[in-house]
Amino acid sequence: MLLSSASSETVNPADWIEGAAKAFAVLESFSAERQRLSVTQIAERAGLTRAAARRHVLTLQALGYLEADEGARSPNYWLTHRVLRLAGNYLASARLPRVVQPTLSRLAAQTGQAFSVAVLDGEHAVIVARSGEHRIASQALPYGVNLGARLAAFATSTGRILLAQLPPAKLKEYLATHERAKFTAHTITQATQLRKLIQEAGQQGYSEVHQEHELGVYALAVPLRDSQNRVVAAMNLVLANPKQQPPKSSDSLQKAYLAQMQAAAGELRLLL
Repeated sequence: MLLSSASSETVNPADWIEGAAKAFAVLESFSAERQRLSVTQIAERAGLTRAAARRHVLTLQALGYLEADEGARSPNYWLTHRVLRLAGNYLASARLPRVVQPTLSRLAAQTGQAFSVAVLDGEHAVIVARSGEHRIASQALPYGVNLGARLAAFATSTGRILLAQLPPAKLKEYLATHERAKFTAHTITQATQLRKLIQEAGQQGYSEVHQEHELGVYALAVPLRDSQNRVVAAMNLVLANPKQQPPKSSDSLQKAYLAQMQAAAGELRLLL
């Protein structure tokens, strides 16, 4: 269920607009795994009655945010490009992507690798900025560096850095309540082991993850702190090896890139 009464806990009930919350719940019902949904499926995903889901779907269709199978008795719906207006407006106006972009582009130009910045949104690490195309042509571009990509936090380097900032009780709740898919044979899903890795990431100030979210992808992340020492995001290097050959040693990414990434994070601290 995407719509939760907990969402309104920080809002005065007199100021809470239920219809707006339901409309966003409908939009958030769609994902890479659920690109086309029926009204019934949307109702189940958004936590709405079928009648309420139908009204919101038809409204969003009229506004241009959804499309449907033409002439079908029970049509499936999908998101349209108009949704990108919201994402585009965020990228154009939000401070974080604009501040980190020059640093990501510089790192990519210096190393020939792909860099990105992510923030935590519920159980996902969301990519809000990424470097330009300075990668070696023979390397595949992993999904995890696409702008707007929502990656399972537990299985990614940025996600573990960000989860390490949660209070112990919140981290315990996260590990107890969120499903953990086995993306590859390397994915760690056991709660005790994950808690240890997340805590280590927070203590040592970096996280390295090998092929847990995507085969052939190796990542190294560091926290991005603001001037008050609060972690506001995580920056990572993503190395994609189409032959799925591991780095020469478990710490080779750290030796090659960690100092450079930490120095860049230190420079950004004065700007965030």
